[in-house]
Amino acid sequence: MNQELLSVKETVDLIADGKILLIAGDESLLAELPKGKWIGGTIPYFVSSSEGGLVTQKQLFVTDISDVAASITLKKYNQDELGNVYKDAGYGGFSFIIIPASSPAHVSFALNAPNYQDFGSQPLVGWISGVLLDDLGKVKPKVFSGATGNSYEDEALVMHVDLIPGKTIDVGIVNIFEQGDGDTLTFNQDSFAADSVMVNGVKKNFAEYIAEKNIDTKLPLVADYYGALINISFQAVSPEDGVSFYAPVFSGVRYKHAKPLADYAGAFNKQLTDNDVAGKKIAFSCNCILNYLYSELEGKKTDPFVGPITFGEIAYQLLNQTLVYVDIHD
Repeated sequence: MNQELLSVKETVDLIADGKILLIAGDESLLAELPKGKWIGGTIPYFVSSSEGGLVTQKQLFVTDISDVAASITLKKYNQDELGNVYKDAGYGGFSFIIIPASSPAHVSFALNAPNYQDFGSQPLVGWISGVLLDDLGKVKPKVFSGATGNSYEDEALVMHVDLIPGKTIDVGIVNIFEQGDGDTLTFNQDSFAADSVMVNGVKKNFAEYIAEKNIDTKLPLVADYYGALINISFQAVSPEDGVSFYAPVFSGVRYKHAKPLADYAGAFNKQLTDNDVAGKKIAFSCNCILNYLYSELEGKKTDPFVGPITFGEIAYQLLNQTLVYVDIHD
């Protein structure tokens, strides 16, 4: 299972050999690839084993899963079809998904995934494709299908994978955050934005509350889903426009602002060290663009975790400010 930065020519050679690939890179490079057994998404940020964190629009990050995949099915889903993604997956394998950031499919998946039919019946992992941060609002993130050779701005692409007999898969999450000891926050609707918030049961203007409490928006809101800590990252705070997030808040869920970190980068590195990966076969991983920025990962290595730096991570549902990985067992 190779995970590495490659040239377009090297990637074309793998496709020609019939390899089963997960690809990340600049739109112009993905558009050069021939049809084959692959799916891809746009992003120029990566962490590699040789160079550490970097920005490049001249290479593709290629994950080769040919050694573990017996067969695959590539499928495109619009926002109304995504509810079938678990039902379509079958059994004894996993599904890999890429969704363009801010697309209808992204919004639909974020809001509805936990309620999909057969949710969690089989591992679903992947990421949200993005663009160079300087191009936000100018260039649309895309996904590419090796089945058609086409790119898509509004739909999700999924590779349903049947594993070779005897192989099993685990999905892991590295999250440096935990709930703080402050106020309990709840919201009245499922949304990527909120003007108001219930603070210990009392309604307040959310932007004003953040200013009054001097809340560090580099740190997410954290919900405790039966022991699984799920982050909701802040995107923007404005007195006029309210508060927006990179993932939706849900009504009926209790959130707390994350416990402060004395050293963001140090906390992230400690989690990587503490996470027991000895002997694991990491077949894929992706890390959040916010971790990349706030931990200043450019030029730094996060071995054994390499891969695209993304606008959102998927482990069954949408996640933020996490690292997601796939571990294959014999």
